Amino acid sequence: MNGFAPDENPRAYRDALGSFATGVTVVTVPSADGPVGITANSFASVSLEPPLVLWSPAKASKRFAYFHQAPHFAIHVLDNHQRAVCDGFTRDKHAFDGLDWITGDNGVPNIHGCLARFECTLDAAHDAGDHVIIVGRVNHAFFRDGQPLLFQGGRFVGTEG
Repeated sequence: MNGFAPDENPRAYRDALGSFATGVTVVTVPSADGPVGITANSFASVSLEPPLVLWSPAKASKRFAYFHQAPHFAIHVLDNHQRAVCDGFTRDKHAFDGLDWITGDNGVPNIHGCLARFECTLDAAHDAGDHVIIVGRVNHAFFRDGQPLLFQGGRFVGTEG
């Protein structure tokens, strides 16, 4: 195992972070431009009581303005068959064409077929370097059996389509 200073070797720092496998999510919000989504792997649970989750959009993202103070949003945990959904929202904020989705509570787009969905109200936003940590209070949660889409070391692992 090699040690390094993250400030002096940001590539190694990024690679070290990438050794941790994460699930892949799509976060969605309503907007004046229509429904908007973004792929994110920074999702985590925060608290069971009250039910809180977090995710962290990059300030440099072209979609940051849609998300950093959105009063309502949904976090969709992708199934291992939903690689195309992930890729679509990585490239295009309006990647809803061809997807099975509905407008849910508070106008938030809800994507069908996901492993889990957390419909949230903004609880807090914390500045955190080049990202913002968004904490959402979960109003409704849904889940089903299945396998998650996983990302590790800069690539997808265990995908089935």
